Amino acid sequence: MKVLVTGSSGWLGRVLIPLLKAAGHEPVGLDVVPSPWTAIEGSVADAPAVQAAFAEYEFDGVMHAGALHKPDIVRYPQQAFIDVNVTGTLNLLEAASARPGTRFVFTSTTSLMITQQIKDERTERAVWFDEETSPIEPRNIYGVTKLAAEALCRQHALQRGLSLVVLRTSRFFPEDDDTDRQFDGANLKSNELLHRRATVHDMARAHLTALEQAHDVGFGLYLVSAPTPFLRDHLDRLKTDATALIEELHPGAGELYAGAGWQLPTSLGRVYDGSRITRELGFTYQTRFADVLEALAEGRPSPVEHDPSYTSPLWESR
Repeated sequence: MKVLVTGSSGWLGRVLIPLLKAAGHEPVGLDVVPSPWTAIEGSVADAPAVQAAFAEYEFDGVMHAGALHKPDIVRYPQQAFIDVNVTGTLNLLEAASARPGTRFVFTSTTSLMITQQIKDERTERAVWFDEETSPIEPRNIYGVTKLAAEALCRQHALQRGLSLVVLRTSRFFPEDDDTDRQFDGANLKSNELLHRRATVHDMARAHLTALEQAHDVGFGLYLVSAPTPFLRDHLDRLKTDATALIEELHPGAGELYAGAGWQLPTSLGRVYDGSRITRELGFTYQTRFADVLEALAEGRPSPVEHDPSYTSPLWESR
């Protein structure tokens, strides 16, 4: 399958390209920033460029991972988010819909589900998120544009017959979190594997699964996050007694963390349930929190990617 991969120079794109090749597909990367993973230098917001790429390569599939993200909010005006995240998605959907049999995978985000109250953790108990969570009230332009793009995806699937899967991805960025300085970066990311993160390699594998099963799905929306050890019955304790609960579910976790100079969280405000994609598409996550503990026990680094020096490609270079 010849597959257009947008955002090919980004963190996810550079993993998707070799994964697709290994699976026997022919990926063609498109990004505004040149890189070893990018064959077409251009913007998804440029409709003629998108049409030209489809005419030249005759794509059978699209993985639309290119976007302006949350860190870009302080860099660019809201119009830039609309141009790239909404208009760019529409350009790709129109081009893909014009080619019968094309498959489309859209990289969305769990961020669009988080209200300011949840972000500030002002809820009395932890909040459980899955594909049925509503209402959806994005708190910033990133979430607003991603939700709008999801609606365009649904429209093209239902009205134009495009085989399409939306993946609401939890955290997988490698850089430090600019909003949480309580924990060391590697410590924080390992904690997040409990409830709101997956490795970039699992994210890429989920995209491959979605692409290969898109015709069978028709239209689907899946939340992607590493399997959580928590249950809905734990939501009260997660807010008030998370450390003890984690120790109950993973005996010895505190000791292993202490040996690494890390800390378990004392309170968690949300849990992402990424199990539907496993139940319906048979996707299996390769990395979960238990793997972090196993690595610590064996003296190996955490399997969760951490690179504080990473910076996403800048829109200005376009």
